[in-house]
Amino acid sequence: MMRTVASGEHIPVLLDEVMVALITSPDGFYVDCTFGRGGHTRELLDRLGPNGRVLGLDQDPSTHETAGLLESEDQRFEFESVTFERLSEVVRRRGLYGKVTGVLFDLGVSSPQLDRPERGFSFRTDGPLDMRMDPRVGEPASRFVNTADETELTRVLKVYGEERHAKRIARAIGVARQERPIETTGRLAELVSAAVPRPPPGRRESRIHPATKTFQALRILVNRELDAFTNALAELPDMLAPLGRLVVISFHSLEDRIAKRFIRDRAKKPNDPFTELGTRLRPLGRHQRPSEAEAERNPRARSAVLRAAERVA
Repeated sequence: MMRTVASGEHIPVLLDEVMVALITSPDGFYVDCTFGRGGHTRELLDRLGPNGRVLGLDQDPSTHETAGLLESEDQRFEFESVTFERLSEVVRRRGLYGKVTGVLFDLGVSSPQLDRPERGFSFRTDGPLDMRMDPRVGEPASRFVNTADETELTRVLKVYGEERHAKRIARAIGVARQERPIETTGRLAELVSAAVPRPPPGRRESRIHPATKTFQALRILVNRELDAFTNALAELPDMLAPLGRLVVISFHSLEDRIAKRFIRDRAKKPNDPFTELGTRLRPLGRHQRPSEAEAERNPRARSAVLRAAERVA
């Protein structure tokens, strides 16, 4: 019988696939841009040699304890508490620009973040409507929900959540906050669920919660996720050593589209010399998704998509 994920447990997604795509040298220097609970990093260290090194980055303060313990256990690992948007700065400071063997992005929100109500990421448990990856920076989602006009609410839900009922949800929020501010995830989830129309008789309801896309949109907005990812990728081919690898795991179409287009635009065409676009990348096969066995074992992995590319030597 397959073991499913318990609440609060974090299982790294596409673990073997990531390692195969990422590792080209056991003595290389690798960057895990989304350290989280260290699942991918630990596996990477297990597969590297004594001269291999891994740098972990994460802006979430809740990752510090896990990262600190791993630093004390394995001298091949170092950690910096920064957003991956500063990847280029970190690599330059360490004198490793153009020498990085592999870079991993495991995007989105982690199971521990979802399972802690006080973080405000989940519509399944009631907590403050926050959603910040780093609670010390920026404003919580409640600020936007309670101050943005309905036109802007609609735009954000459409663009970042791809929510087809964005206008109805924005209207429901506008009416509800006149009574009192919307400060909790539970109240927002109830409002969205009531605003989204039920399917007609005989048509099966969607497996995803009605508030899923709304919460996704707000999280992306609050954390500037798409801008941060785009900015992190901008110099990435030049950070890599020749034949160095980029691996991206995304969980929704907006992130995956950015990764796909970036790799496509940097791909070297046959007989096409390097141009002003700079260092080129070569796509490594087609995108990959979790197997049925992995999706059953870890339902949160179902939507994951892995893309990989290699710097042209």
